[in-house]
Amino acid sequence: MGSIGANIKHLREQRGWSQSRLAHEVCRAAGVVGEPVGRQEVSRWETGRRTPREWLPFIAAALGVSVDVLRTPLAPAEPPLPTLADFLPEGDPLSPTEGRTGRRIGMVQVDDLQQRVHGLRLADDVLAGGDLIRPALRELRSAVKIYRESSHSGEVGRQLLRQIGELAQIAGWITSDAGQHGEAERIYRLGLSAATQAEDHTLAGNIAGSLAYQLSNTGRESEGLTLAQAALHDAGSDAPPKARALYLDRVAWAHTKAGGIENGQAAMRALGEAGQALSEDAEGIESPAYLYWVDAGELRVMESRVYTEIHRPLRAVPLLREVLSGYDATHTRELALYLSWLAVALADGGEPEESAAVAERVISLGADTPSERVAERVRVILRRLQDYADVPEVAALLAEHSAP
Repeated sequence: MGSIGANIKHLREQRGWSQSRLAHEVCRAAGVVGEPVGRQEVSRWETGRRTPREWLPFIAAALGVSVDVLRTPLAPAEPPLPTLADFLPEGDPLSPTEGRTGRRIGMVQVDDLQQRVHGLRLADDVLAGGDLIRPALRELRSAVKIYRESSHSGEVGRQLLRQIGELAQIAGWITSDAGQHGEAERIYRLGLSAATQAEDHTLAGNIAGSLAYQLSNTGRESEGLTLAQAALHDAGSDAPPKARALYLDRVAWAHTKAGGIENGQAAMRALGEAGQALSEDAEGIESPAYLYWVDAGELRVMESRVYTEIHRPLRAVPLLREVLSGYDATHTRELALYLSWLAVALADGGEPEESAAVAERVISLGADTPSERVAERVRVILRRLQDYADVPEVAALLAEHSAP
């Protein structure tokens, strides 16, 4: 980010303005109609991808400073917090079509979309990505088409963008579970754009956290950590309790996957803060309905997974057993995933026979679950058990199932 971009961002945030608000104020200062400058252009200025040039005097006027102030490098400060701006897609995939020739829609259509999004989310609780990817992508394409081609009021448009953001989050999650990581990333970025344009910072953080989770799990640990931290910092301390707990949960996992002692300690600190944030939920502060699944049990699951990844089986095994003892067996994919961490933790704890028995159950559940997440966890378990190939129970398991 160049000094001009850094100054624009700094002054905008000082005033508590969104990028859309600054774009509007710049157009007003320039006395132009039709708002040729939009949020995407402001984002490019701030990240240094484009220099304002002829717009510079009007940016200065909108921000109430001189052009010289915009050109003067900021004094060195603490390292900047990560921001979600760099993760938005190039261009605007949600820009309206010319003339918006479609029919006019209202809140009835928005409410109908909201119900379908919620239905898809509930379906994901019990079905895997391979089962849901086609209907999820159909719904997303249809929602974007409605937004771009229909005419609607500003408020209806904002609510529609919010539902597109929610739909992109669950569609991205489903697509990632089906192993289509590139497509999932594009969907997440589309959702991030929709949530940002709707100025729903809580939803933007949720979508960013989902993408960070995928990045952390697919060999892009550094990017995953940066994005998870950006989701947390951009949402701020005013985020609803469950949302903040979830952001911290994602940060904990990103630190864990990044590896090393310091990251392991940072992960445990983030989990502690997540528990504290969740305790505030009891104080009657409303959290978005789509976070219905974020609870103390979910945090225990993450804690046990972190302990497994940092090779502390004496902590991981009891936690996993506690979580699994009351887990809903209809949630097959999650059951298989949680059992997979138990299998690894048992192997780390020197219990290969029991690990092999749990692994057999994971493989059995995975056979009927078209989930790439489960398939990858099976590969992880089999590789881990190679160290115990001379144990009869493990040898039998490895003979039946190849271990890449």
